[in-house]
Amino acid sequence: MIIKPKVRGFVCTTSHPQGCIAHVNEQIEYVKNNKPEVTADSPKNVLVIGSSTGYGLASRIVSAFGYGAKTLGLFFEKEASEKKTGTAGWYNNRGFELAADEAGLWNKSINGDAFSHQAKEDAIKIIKEEMGKIDLVVYSLASPRRQDPDSGEVYKSVLKPIGEAVTEKTLNTDKGLVHDISIEPASEEDIQNTIKVMGGEDWELWMKALDEAGVLADNVKTTAYTYIGKKLTWPIYGHATIGKAKEDLDRASHAIHEKLQEKYNGSANVSVLKAVVTQASSAIPVMPLYISLLYKVMKENGVHEGPIEQIRELIVDQMYGDNAIYDDTRRFRVDLKELDDKIQEEVERLWDIASTENIDEISDYKGYQHEFFKLFGFEVDGVDYDKETSPIV
Repeated sequence: MIIKPKVRGFVCTTSHPQGCIAHVNEQIEYVKNNKPEVTADSPKNVLVIGSSTGYGLASRIVSAFGYGAKTLGLFFEKEASEKKTGTAGWYNNRGFELAADEAGLWNKSINGDAFSHQAKEDAIKIIKEEMGKIDLVVYSLASPRRQDPDSGEVYKSVLKPIGEAVTEKTLNTDKGLVHDISIEPASEEDIQNTIKVMGGEDWELWMKALDEAGVLADNVKTTAYTYIGKKLTWPIYGHATIGKAKEDLDRASHAIHEKLQEKYNGSANVSVLKAVVTQASSAIPVMPLYISLLYKVMKENGVHEGPIEQIRELIVDQMYGDNAIYDDTRRFRVDLKELDDKIQEEVERLWDIASTENIDEISDYKGYQHEFFKLFGFEVDGVDYDKETSPIV
């Protein structure tokens, strides 16, 4: 079939297998061209929970193609059929597996609900039988819902402010329209549900299961990813439901760290990463406009980075290097270029004047769209999109 993008709101309902694979290979080549020094302390057995897109995928690529580590990836993606494309994450994972196999790098993948007990049991079985003890655990899940593995209750997260309604600018990426959007405040139930989905409880459950199974190595490290932002994103990420979930993620980090320190001389840290175009960020009000403006300003200042550059800096320079940057809550900070006063002041200036009429001129809206389509395997260099392509890889 001829596979073309079909966009519905903030989601593309089709994905291109060869385009996704080519996009993965671009990231692999970046890591190969910027390989870190491999030492006795480098990660050797890596578990990535949420490994099929964005920062989680980048973490697996850096671990495998940077350090030569064995990697076990978990994700929840839909496989292709003869008549329908699979999800982008499904193709991304196949692209990684094909490249890793060719390079002789051990890799295994689990496609299932990472929140479930079954996923943890399946992962532990593979680790025991085929990997050796895990020395790096990356937690990079981004899901709008979570089923409690014990009670079976389903919790759904919401993107709402706390206390009072908020009206902010946003960008309709389908039509290029800049307009105001009003978001009603969250209820207490909304807040607690969002904490259940996006907080640190499942990260704790994973580390507890791995510990009890005896598959964690001495000096094990674990990290979970987060975003904080600054003034323009604060109404959504700060005093908001997501902000409360992030507070719980910090709580979990300290609890996990204390246990790992005592038993393994290990560590647990939250890692704060910069704003990038992802399937998750596309769904969040304010973010498409903010990212479009941010990309323009950071590119003009020569400091723009995508997921693969951010994760290489985090893992190579900070977690396993001598350039760790911590804040007062022991978070790794990889977002400081975004939060630089000069960058933020210019983004705020552009934000104030942004309109439908000038959005192409004052922002990198076209760059945002390009990155969005690349998430689904479209607009990737070297791919013939007019060619008949089987959705099955």
